[in-house]
Amino acid sequence: MSDFLAFAWQHLPALLRGLQYTLLIWVVVVVFGFIFGWLLAVARIYGNPVMRWLAIGYIELFRGTPVLVQLFIVYSGLPNIGIVFTPIVAAMVAFSLNTSAYQAEYFRGGVGAIRSGQTAAARAAGMTRRQAISYIVLPQAMRIVLPQWSNEVILELKYTSIAFAIGVHELMGEAKLIGADTFNYFQIFLVAAIVYFVVVTIFTSVLDGVERRYALRQ
Repeated sequence: MSDFLAFAWQHLPALLRGLQYTLLIWVVVVVFGFIFGWLLAVARIYGNPVMRWLAIGYIELFRGTPVLVQLFIVYSGLPNIGIVFTPIVAAMVAFSLNTSAYQAEYFRGGVGAIRSGQTAAARAAGMTRRQAISYIVLPQAMRIVLPQWSNEVILELKYTSIAFAIGVHELMGEAKLIGADTFNYFQIFLVAAIVYFVVVTIFTSVLDGVERRYALRQ
């Protein structure tokens, strides 16, 4: 045990440097996935037929293919048509595109749970359709889907671990490099797992608190 603790303490700084990139990717992915997810949901529910079918096609495509495949397409495939990303940007783009499809479906379910009479009442009170959607429907829908959305946020934190496959030096990438240098793969991956566990537990606790305070259950 003492040897493991000494090993963990020796390499913890490198893992924490990688954790900074993990958290950076995660924050960017959550923000852009949230914004684009709402745009997709609104397009699918309220858009014209062309927008609706484009949104459906996008959602089904990204939900129906593995995120790892999407990651390699963005990083290794797009350069064939002149679009080149650095590894970390490619990871942000691929994960954002993927999670936006899932979040769009959560948001669509939340909107569907809102009683249609609320929109009619808002219109009767003088609101435009856009105002009714923006100020009445969408805020309530977000509160309804908060538990599911929180789960997606935590999943994205763990999904960042596959960014090492394209050379991103995030937490898992640093662990892999240390394992290659020391040949102590079991120990370093165990330390990385502990770091992931601690970080996920912290953010899960935070999101659970937000959920208890704001979630709207019908």
